[in-house]
Amino acid sequence: MLTSFFSKSKPINLLVIILLMSVFYIGVNFSSWENGFTWLEFLEKIGVLLVLIFSLLVLNFIAKKNELTKRSAYKTLLFAIFCISFFSLLKNESVIIANLCVLLGLRRIISLKSHISVKKKIFDATFWISIATLYHFWSVLFLLLVFFAILNFSSAFKNWLIPIVGFFAVVSLTICFHLLAYDQFYTFSNWFQLSNFDFSRYGDLKILIPLSIFLSLLIWTLFQYFAAIQKASITRRPVLSMILFSLAISAAVAVFSPTKNGSELIFFFVPLSIIASNYFDSKKDKIFKEIILATLILTPVIVAFFV
Repeated sequence: MLTSFFSKSKPINLLVIILLMSVFYIGVNFSSWENGFTWLEFLEKIGVLLVLIFSLLVLNFIAKKNELTKRSAYKTLLFAIFCISFFSLLKNESVIIANLCVLLGLRRIISLKSHISVKKKIFDATFWISIATLYHFWSVLFLLLVFFAILNFSSAFKNWLIPIVGFFAVVSLTICFHLLAYDQFYTFSNWFQLSNFDFSRYGDLKILIPLSIFLSLLIWTLFQYFAAIQKASITRRPVLSMILFSLAISAAVAVFSPTKNGSELIFFFVPLSIIASNYFDSKKDKIFKEIILATLILTPVIVAFFV
């Protein structure tokens, strides 16, 4: 049974998930190259695939190290399914790189709960998220998560100033790079991306079907996640709440994003994977969970061959 296979986190599980993601990524990105391709294009696509796989591994590391889920393969499987269900996402290098940077920032943010090297972790988290904004401007909203973590774990006055330093460190490095490489300033107009509030493309079945299924999954699993927060210890509760706050920020990023083709939802998939994984890790509704998991796995197949 599917739930039995993915209820354990073993190398074979991870290998199957990576293979599934790679097959869809290669199919989406290389099938359109009927007239051939350059080696530079090929290496670029392979590099982005490695970034996507590394994002999967970082998510797995964050969830395991901070006990956000049990030691199962559900969170990595769900993240892979969510990503491969939106073909426009697999073609969008910028959001894939930005998501990895946000994930690396999230890793440092959550580790603040240990109260070790607090200032360094705040700076690192801000630095990574600021780099993400160079690829997707509206990921700047994730800086709110840094301040949320400071409020919960270390609210000393000096710590509130560190994100400003980290942000302007990236600004300075970016300006210097552009002056050296292109002999011109990197201005706000180069960085800023105008929002697009036209959601008409969400009516396309290739977006509507997977989005409807995943939002239904969120609604179904969110209530159990709220219950898990209530039962959690005082020290663990802020970390679980941080995933909820991350979910809200991800939704805001998707709303303000300049693109509305499904690729902007990638930031939403990380917290959703963690929340849904907690439901699959529970011991109740075994048959129903089997049906849900089978439906989720079939979703990218249906989108690819029947829509």
